[in-house]
Amino acid sequence: VQLVESGGKLVQVGESLKLSCTVSGDTFNDNAVGWFRQAPGKEREGISCLSTSGYDYTKSFEGRFTMSIGDANDVVFLQMDSLKPEARGTYSCAIVGEGDYSDCLYPGDMDLWGKGTTVIVSS
Repeated sequence: VQLVESGGKLVQVGESLKLSCTVSGDTFNDNAVGWFRQAPGKEREGISCLSTSGYDYTKSFEGRFTMSIGDANDVVFLQMDSLKPEARGTYSCAIVGEGDYSDCLYPGDMDLWGKGTTVIVSS
């Protein structure tokens, strides 16, 4: 099973960007999947996750960041709107089996990670 993120690039302040996370060798059906960001010099933090309980967001990202899933349940997206310079970082997706975690927004609870995709927001 592999996770591959894509869509990261250099954008201008205020622009939008949509990231993708594609899973191969499995689907997201039996897993919780989350989006995470690691800003330069900072710890990785949870943005959003999707589980059998639905979507969950870290409060600071709610409203401008929207997670969704593709019809075949093998790709998840992160729509990021009104981007600010502080959104710069490496964005990764990760999965964990349903029932094998406490908080799918907590990086330490996730099992398998993609390599990430880099977003830079230029002012």
